[in-house]
Amino acid sequence: MSRIGKAPIPVPAGVTIDVKGSDISVKGPKGQLHRTLRPEVSITQEDGKLLIGRISEDRQVRSLHGLSRTLVANMVKGVTEGFTRNLEIVGVGYRAVMEGRKLVMQLGYSHPVEIDPPQGLEIVVGKGNAITISGIDKQAVGDLAAFIRDKRPPEVYKGKGVKYQGELIRRKAGKAAGKKK
Repeated sequence: MSRIGKAPIPVPAGVTIDVKGSDISVKGPKGQLHRTLRPEVSITQEDGKLLIGRISEDRQVRSLHGLSRTLVANMVKGVTEGFTRNLEIVGVGYRAVMEGRKLVMQLGYSHPVEIDPPQGLEIVVGKGNAITISGIDKQAVGDLAAFIRDKRPPEVYKGKGVKYQGELIRRKAGKAAGKKK
């Protein structure tokens, strides 16, 4: 069996889980998430834990087993703690501000870049052009962070652009002033 797939998912207090066939709804203090899992995967709830099983030993079904367990575990974690993703803006003249619910960034283009976050996600701009994205859906948080980073990815010569916090940018040397031989 899959090491990840066979691990039980603990259900914290205050979280209610509703399983109907391959549909699962998780409701907690931060909100509610719903997902339909593949029919090859079964969900059982016992003793305050969720167990994910599989119906066969095919290669495809084995890979879905671990994936399904991780998706459900992320749903439980999302409705209890939530997820955050941090971005940094690096560069002279590059900045970000919030105008109402909309994120407005100056990224060296002739126009400001405006991003209106989807429902359920929150963007906060902190000191030093730090952007924090938070929400209960891990995939939505990651997608929005990647979308914002895509507006001006960090370049390799000066490191300017939007990058994930802690991301290592491999820098290249610029033109080398060489002698003629």
